[in-house]
Amino acid sequence: MTAAPAVRDRATAAARTAGVTTSTVHDVSGIAAVADFFSDVWQTPRSVPPYPAEVLHSLVHAGGAVHAAHTGQGDLCGAAVAVFGEPRARDVYSLVAAARTSDRGVGLAVKQAQRVWALERGAGSMRWTFDPLVGRNARFNLVKLGAEGTEYLVDFYGPMTDGLNDGDESDRLTVTWDLTRDRPLTERPEESSGAGGKAVATAPDGAPLAVRAGDTLRCRVPDDIVKLRAADPALALRWRHAVRDVFTQAFADGYTATSMSRDGWYTLTPAGSRIQEGGPA
Repeated sequence: MTAAPAVRDRATAAARTAGVTTSTVHDVSGIAAVADFFSDVWQTPRSVPPYPAEVLHSLVHAGGAVHAAHTGQGDLCGAAVAVFGEPRARDVYSLVAAARTSDRGVGLAVKQAQRVWALERGAGSMRWTFDPLVGRNARFNLVKLGAEGTEYLVDFYGPMTDGLNDGDESDRLTVTWDLTRDRPLTERPEESSGAGGKAVATAPDGAPLAVRAGDTLRCRVPDDIVKLRAADPALALRWRHAVRDVFTQAFADGYTATSMSRDGWYTLTPAGSRIQEGGPA
């Protein structure tokens, strides 16, 4: 199967905008460089990387892909790893993705390269998980890519000891990206904050955590959970538990996460109610 020209053009444009080239990596030295890159991002010693080179090489051998983004000077600045899920012919699982310079669009370039690779092998969707308290990642996944938060996982990995997550519980939000559609979501003005509606939960800072307006539920996350976790782990954990309570109940009621505003508010709506724009890619 070949990805539609529009999809390939989008991937090319994303790489050009970011000033990088993207490619799949198969050689030993290239995969070792990606493993080192992940160690640097997750602040672990390179001797104990979160994704060892031999594991990455095995995933490639099994039919998965390691994508890398390099600057014009040849510096590695982004990488991602994907494998086929179930059923093999339709779903791809992205194990990890990271970019050193996300403000330059490197993350988008890597994800679009993954999209082309997956579509050319017959996949129609891609799933991955991320920390739901990291608002910038939520906005990238839900708004920039147009994925949906489809599953809330409580303490998914158990205790983690890397430099970013140490001391916290590892709740994760699963997102599902329909690879066959162009970016479907344009943020509506009413989704720009938690203003309006009735407060239904209070955050650890005393302000509203969740508000409801009709069938729409909005939930706030802290401004920067990574900095908060480093400065006050106990307070960060209270935020974790508060957001968890909102999300687990919402998902039990049949909601999905469909957007994230610039000021840190998720939009959750009943499954299937998301407004989409554009047709198949």
